[in-house]
Amino acid sequence: MNVTTPASGPTDRRTATLVMACLGVFVAYLPVTTVAVSLPAVQSALGATTAQLSWVQDAFVLPMAAFILTAGAVGDVHGRKKVFQAGLLFSAAGAAVALTAQSVHLLWVGQALAGLGAATLLPTTLALISHAVPDHRERGRFIGLWATSLMAALAVGPIIAGVVLDHFDWRWIYLPTIPVSLLATLFAARLLSDSRAPYERRLDWPGQITATVAVTALVYGVIEGGADSFTAPKVLTALAVAAVSGIAFVLVERRGDSPMLDLALFRSPAFTATTLVAMITFLGLIGFFFLLSLYFGMVQQLDTLQAAWRMLVVTACAILVGGPVGRLMHRVSARVLITGGLLVVAASLFSLVGVDAHTSFLALAWRLAPLGLGLGAVMTPMTATAVASVPHHLAGMAAAGNNAFRQLGGALGPAVLGALLTTRALDRFPGHLADAGLTGAARERIVTAADHGGLGAVAGLDLGADTGRVMGALGEAFLDGLRLCLLVAGSLTLLAAVVALVLLRRPRGTGAGHTQVAASGGAGGTASMAGAAVLSGSDGGEVRGEVRGEV
Repeated sequence: MNVTTPASGPTDRRTATLVMACLGVFVAYLPVTTVAVSLPAVQSALGATTAQLSWVQDAFVLPMAAFILTAGAVGDVHGRKKVFQAGLLFSAAGAAVALTAQSVHLLWVGQALAGLGAATLLPTTLALISHAVPDHRERGRFIGLWATSLMAALAVGPIIAGVVLDHFDWRWIYLPTIPVSLLATLFAARLLSDSRAPYERRLDWPGQITATVAVTALVYGVIEGGADSFTAPKVLTALAVAAVSGIAFVLVERRGDSPMLDLALFRSPAFTATTLVAMITFLGLIGFFFLLSLYFGMVQQLDTLQAAWRMLVVTACAILVGGPVGRLMHRVSARVLITGGLLVVAASLFSLVGVDAHTSFLALAWRLAPLGLGLGAVMTPMTATAVASVPHHLAGMAAAGNNAFRQLGGALGPAVLGALLTTRALDRFPGHLADAGLTGAARERIVTAADHGGLGAVAGLDLGADTGRVMGALGEAFLDGLRLCLLVAGSLTLLAAVVALVLLRRPRGTGAGHTQVAASGGAGGTASMAGAAVLSGSDGGEVRGEVRGEV
């Protein structure tokens, strides 16, 4: 069932949908880098440990990963416009809670609410675009602008944080989200037309519960394992719960009449490839932003605005290349764009292994710029291919699934890389203290503080005349951990490039950027994988055949 505002013509409706979708994804991603560059200020103000800082990031990303699929299903059943407005209100509520937070635990609550808002906005914005723009070529251009808005949020966030922290308390970084979200909610009521799935669909509560438990337990186990030990009983229990819940989710989705993630989607090589690439890429990307903000604050001793200008190199380059890539998608295959972009990202990450405490802005810029260029080449074709590789009426589910795995990678990024950083840095810290001439009881006091409170706890000690030597040793230990993380992130990116190269195959008889799609809709939108390819251009059109999804 589709509901369209009578006063809106097709062109006006597409334009309004694009504007609101871009604004929605901007609101969804604004907290990512805004908070990332503010972590040193948060740590100093609230006395948070490194593990608690990881949870500041993951309290936002976890709900995104856990509830994206459900948000997509709710939009299909009850109307995407309503879910879009609800996501904006959740984002505003989360920002309001974080704005008043007096402890790291209350900050987690605000971040979680904002993450829930983002979880509802991401699949809904793509589903709204897919409904308003059924032609896959035109839709690719719209998704390119959507991806550019996502990167714009990542670019603007550090600047907002830098300006705020130069003049106000860190909590005010959350203020801009509130009026923007509320105004967007009002505009959406007038400008957006509503849409629902053209087939009967029900909410999948067993799938939602098992997915939420699996994702939460996995991320909790990784974070606590890095902060404590992976052999600790609570960590082993969490990882076991994650494994059991993950298996239960697969079983539930295979047997359910109306699954929130139809596992038949993974029979499309293109969907499988882009989903894996999204998860691996965001694991490295969000984890990298987390580590980069700590590097600027703890090692280079930069203020937030100085750090923001350096991080802007990445996002500005991604935005710069995003538009041209959207236009190239019909001439160059997604396989070439995604694989090439990932190889550039990997080269950039490996080049950053050479940074130290005194690396200049220019020396950083030539390493960071290719990272942004590579990401810009990957984002648009990755999202467009995931949506185009499945039947049109399953585009919302495909977008939700792709985003869910992307955010799972984003949640694991700070957890995995933060754990690696902490483990390597704490292991090397005593040696660097000894090299700096600190031995005996003084060194033991410092090492004990780091072991119990994380690297950030050292900065809170009264070190007296030893402050310079201790902070130098701390910086060197951090760099040891950072280099390990960069090698891991670069290797993961190379793995993603291999996945894209192998699975994104172009079938004979198609154009360079064309995604051949054929599928069938059974009860509840489940693809049946048989027959000849017939795909209409409307949201409720008949779809029969086999999902091939090759590029």
